[in-house]
Amino acid sequence: MIVNEIRDELFRIKDDKYRDFQSKLIPTADPDSFIGVRTPALRQYAKTLKAREDIGAFLEDLPHTYFDENQLHAFIVSEIRNYDDCLEAVETFLPYVDNWATCDQMSPKIFRKHKEELLDAIPAWIGSGRTYTVRFGIKMLMDHFLNEDFDRRFADMVAGVRSEEYYVRMMVAWYFATALAKQYDAILPYIREQRLDIWTHNKAIQKALESNRVSREQKDYLRGLKRKAAPGGGK
Repeated sequence: MIVNEIRDELFRIKDDKYRDFQSKLIPTADPDSFIGVRTPALRQYAKTLKAREDIGAFLEDLPHTYFDENQLHAFIVSEIRNYDDCLEAVETFLPYVDNWATCDQMSPKIFRKHKEELLDAIPAWIGSGRTYTVRFGIKMLMDHFLNEDFDRRFADMVAGVRSEEYYVRMMVAWYFATALAKQYDAILPYIREQRLDIWTHNKAIQKALESNRVSREQKDYLRGLKRKAAPGGGK
């Protein structure tokens, strides 16, 4: 059975030192779920598996037991070449994504060619209330709609996200920092008008200050827009 075959192979190519290192970076995942397969090896393995006729059995075997299986799943989904099939696979998998790494590394190549259709799916992801589904939706806007396809309504969508989840708020900050680098004039009002909560606002500025794509003059101005936490720890 392909599920057992894949698991055996993952244990064969594992790296125990990498497992121990990686498990510390992803605190939301069970430490015992890490096998320790390095990312390049997982990507390569995914490419060998994607064309197998029985790969569906692995993709349907949810939830997976191991973090590395989730990573492999994300990489296989990212290789699916038919948009409808890929979207269905993403929709099926997203409820089982339980960490930032699997969420962020699932980046379907076919989405680049179907942006209009992708926009139909993104609002539901962002409005789902599930931490990593929301994060994934925001990441799709960041990855695909910050260049020639940018529209302020996408920034409005992200600015409207309200969550206490660290990994959602961090993605919102990452989105706005990246947007400042790519669409500075359009995005600056979101910072100047304080459209984000204080923590996310300041984190977005911090990440923009770390970017080589933001000019020195822009950074100097952004530093002056940092906000102080409200008395009593308010937002």
